[in-house]
Amino acid sequence: MSNEENISSRLTVLRSHLSPDSSASAMASEIEAALAAVPSDGPTIFDKIINKEIPANVVFEDDKVLAFRDIAPQAPTHILIIPKVRDGLTRLSKAEERHCEILGRLLYTAKLVAKQEGLEDGFRVVINDGPQAGQSVYHIHVHVLGGRQMNWPPG
Repeated sequence: MSNEENISSRLTVLRSHLSPDSSASAMASEIEAALAAVPSDGPTIFDKIINKEIPANVVFEDDKVLAFRDIAPQAPTHILIIPKVRDGLTRLSKAEERHCEILGRLLYTAKLVAKQEGLEDGFRVVINDGPQAGQSVYHIHVHVLGGRQMNWPPG
């Protein structure tokens, strides 16, 4: 089976599990984006945001990380936190010991951003790893979601 046929087959199965409401439609487009994404060491949309080539609603920035609002929020508050230097860290499963400092910085920044956003009642931190987890941009990133009751199990 070719890669294209494999993706098409996976999409058919995934769509069969979705109901026809609008949130399912949004979920389907996220799934399609994840399945269509090609892991690469080339520049990503996040690199373009870091380089100010694409605008973003930045909520936090320091010398190591950048945090901005997601353009397709899945909660009232949905922030993405990215390292400014990818250093081969396209996904969590590619992490090496040398990445420990930036991984810790990403999580600590999640705490700072959650406090800044007023998420005292709680928030969720998510890292999608690979197509089956819904990763659509191969530049590691942390999602901070809050402002509503989260369900369990997730998605």
